[in-house]
Amino acid sequence: MPHPYKTRSLNLRIPINGQNHKTIMNQQETLDIIKRGATELLIESELKQKLAKSRPLRIKAGFDPTAPDLHLGHTVLLNKMRQLQDLGHHALFLIGDFTGMIGDPTGKNATRPPLTREQVLANAQSYKEQVFKVLDPNKTEVVFNSTWMDKFSAVDLIRLAATHTVAQMLERDDFSKRYKGNQPIAIHEFVYPLVQGYDSVALKADIELGGTDQKFNLLMGRELQKHFGQAPQCVLTMPLLEGLDGVNKMSKSLGNYIGVTDTPTEMFGKIMSVSDELMWRYLELLSFESLTTIAKWKEDVVGGRNPRDIKVLLGQEIITRFHSKQAATDALAEFEARFQKGVLPDDMPEVSLASTDGQIGIGNLLKSAGLVASTSEAMRMIDSGAVKLDGEKISDKALQIKAGAVVVAQVGKRKFGRITVV
Repeated sequence: MPHPYKTRSLNLRIPINGQNHKTIMNQQETLDIIKRGATELLIESELKQKLAKSRPLRIKAGFDPTAPDLHLGHTVLLNKMRQLQDLGHHALFLIGDFTGMIGDPTGKNATRPPLTREQVLANAQSYKEQVFKVLDPNKTEVVFNSTWMDKFSAVDLIRLAATHTVAQMLERDDFSKRYKGNQPIAIHEFVYPLVQGYDSVALKADIELGGTDQKFNLLMGRELQKHFGQAPQCVLTMPLLEGLDGVNKMSKSLGNYIGVTDTPTEMFGKIMSVSDELMWRYLELLSFESLTTIAKWKEDVVGGRNPRDIKVLLGQEIITRFHSKQAATDALAEFEARFQKGVLPDDMPEVSLASTDGQIGIGNLLKSAGLVASTSEAMRMIDSGAVKLDGEKISDKALQIKAGAVVVAQVGKRKFGRITVV
């Protein structure tokens, strides 16, 4: 059975079983693929030199198993790693079981509680089961940073800490803000970027992938490799994928996520709920259609094609990757049946509503979106069975919709709205 993921646009021969086969693309074409969707490549001239050596590069991406399930925001890095695999390079999927027990302070305004070893290992096993829905298992080396960090003595850790000063650590934006705001920074939090950087030394990484919020840690890897006499890795930062609300980073805690383990029906419904503008962002970072094809779709939409058609294509691709082609077909059929095929208007209004304490009641949601004149009317419409959310009839008048959710609300046969709760 073929792997559920397939890059459609590369059309190249790649190394098989360690044997190099000539590709049909030049270095610039390779760089264009590597940089697709990326925020920053440091340093491009160094990467060109590495590529010119005609050997598989060691591509590192680290994930701290802080939660058992991945969402599509996590797969932005996985997708890029898969593209690099298809160019013939060696993927190092690093599970930060050691760093996970420290707790990544990136973007946090308070010390993050560390996980127990048991929690980390349980989450790590779940990660391993999910990542191969994207990565090619035959070209992926799964590594745990406890393999080398558990062997570190106190002396080793002190020597590693001696490579950087407190002033250098405070150059990191989140540390700097907390220090200036008189918020506590625990000593062990300074250890995190040092260990992440040392991982690159242990793995002899040529390229490290990470989100834009990880830039300080990624550059730490370069500096430590130089300190230990290695050629410094190149750094490729990828943007943080917005969640369904189109504003905040995709996050389970915000409820604006599409989970890798979501059912096909859930996955498809969520993808269809994204705004027309956000759809193009998802296509760039999550789809493996060629940029030429996506540009053609944009022209089609400008020319009058319904953007919903493009969302269907994206939904089908994503569900096929994480489930199967048949699951994608069934999810589309179910979605069309729920919305009676074509009942959704092309010009459906889009509204953002503010939540109170992280949620909004169904009555206030319908009223604030302009679908009913009052909350009492909303209650009457619910009693009469005339209210639907995402195609499902609503009967609970006390229903609360959480912040981060994006829903298609319908009142009666003609009133619709795509509502984002923030």
